[in-house]
Order: sequence, then structure tokens, then C-alpha cells
Amino acid sequence: MTLEAVENRRPGKRRGRRRKRGARDGSRTFGSVLPSLLTTGNLAAGFFAIVKAGTGEPLVASYAIFLAAVFDILDGRAARMTGSVSRFGAEYDSIADTVSFGVAPAVIAFYAGGLIDLRWAGWVLAFVYTACASLRLARFNVSSGRFVGRFDGLPTPAAAGMVISAVWFSHFLAESGLPMTIPSLMPALGLAGLGLLMVSPIPYRSFKDVDVRGSYSAIVIMVIVLIVLFLEPGLNFFLFGLAYVLSGPLASYWRWRTGGALIEVHEDSADEASAEGQPRSVE
Repeated sequence: MTLEAVENRRPGKRRGRRRKRGARDGSRTFGSVLPSLLTTGNLAAGFFAIVKAGTGEPLVASYAIFLAAVFDILDGRAARMTGSVSRFGAEYDSIADTVSFGVAPAVIAFYAGGLIDLRWAGWVLAFVYTACASLRLARFNVSSGRFVGRFDGLPTPAAAGMVISAVWFSHFLAESGLPMTIPSLMPALGLAGLGLLMVSPIPYRSFKDVDVRGSYSAIVIMVIVLIVLFLEPGLNFFLFGLAYVLSGPLASYWRWRTGGALIEVHEDSADEASAEGQPRSVE
């Protein structure tokens, strides 16, 4: 037996190899848990928003919803980067989205929009939003969309973004010395309208077909848009959100008038993705 073979058979050597192997296994385990941790952050932010809305701090609650949206973007990217996409992750993400983008925005609107003054009608209209958001997420788990590059109905994060941008817009007007008093029925109907748009068959652009990695002009445009948004977020987020909410119905009307058509998703590829338990796209 050679000296090298004796060294390899020593207990310390074997323990060292086991330790290295365990460290590698641990890194893989953390990679698989990371998306769930980010989804938990999404859920925690949504719960925090509900608490703050109930205590009369809608602005803080709106910031929490914005943070939840960031976590929602990161968890999907982390799952794809670590190769840990799973059916469990998709279901957990859907539950977290229901709280952060379905329940929390309705609670924020209920208190900030004065829906409590409408009594039973106020909570019914707020519940319409929550119910529609839940149905929208359930439908998304079954079918991500009928057309290439389009969502079926208004995405729940976009609907939640419209609610929080309305809070920011109201705060912007108050800071500018232009406080606006509107009847409670108006935000109530607006909230219910967002809910109905979520469960509608109206296609909304997903922007997933826009590849900014190989396009210098696309990167420049994206940077300019972000700069414009954050120059005056209280105003610009509201205007951009309103434009996106209206873009679905307006584009559908334009296609109806001009006879235009969208490219339909190939059913075979959609069925294969569903059978593998992989999300076809991330809302």
C-alpha cells in the first residue's frame, strides 16, 4: 500500500471530505429555499400593510405593498436562477399574492377611501376586489393567457399598484396645497372596477417579449422611464398606472374597430408546461 493510499484512509481525511460534501449540499439547499424566503417576505409585507391600514396609516401601508411587489419579482427570478421552480413554490406564491395584492389593497382603500362611510355597501365593494383578485390568481395558475405576450385580464400586482398610486397621488395633492375631497362612492366604484378588470377576458400587455439585454435603445428607454417615475412618484406612478389600466380596454376597442388580431398561444406547448408543473409565466 502506498503512502498516498494510507493518507487517504485516515479518519481526519474522510471527515474533511464529508465536511466539504456537506457544505456543497448546504449551498444547494439554501438555493432551493431562497425563493420561498422571498415569497414569505412578500406575505409579511402584505400582512404589515393590512395592519398599518387598520391603524390609520395608509401611506406606510402603500409602501409595504410596493415592497411586496419587489419580493414578488425577486422570488420568481430566484427560482429560475437556482433551478428550484416547483408546483409548491407556485402555489405558495399565489397565496402570498392573494394577501398582498388581493386583501391588503382592499383594506387600504376601505380606510383611506372612506368606504367605511358607505357601511355595508363599502365592504361589499371592497370584497368584490378581493374576490376578483383571488379568482384572477386561480385562473392564472390554470392558464397564463390565450395570447402571446398578453395576460388575460388586469394583473393583480398592477391592480394593487393602481390602489397604492392613488394613495400616493392623494398625498401628493395634499402636499401641493391642493387637497381633493371626493365622495366615498367614487373610490368604491373604482376599486370594484379594478376587480372586474382582473377577471375580464381583456388582454393586457405583459412586456415579457421585450428583451432589454441585447438592445441598447431598450435599456435607455427603461432607464428614462424609471427616472421619470421617481422624479415625482406621487404623480407619475398614478399617471402610468392609469394609462396601463386603460390600455387594455382601449387596445381591445381599437382591434375591434380595425379588425386586428393577436397571436394565440400554441395549446400543445401550454399543456406541456402545465404537465411539467412549471409556471408558464410569472405575473
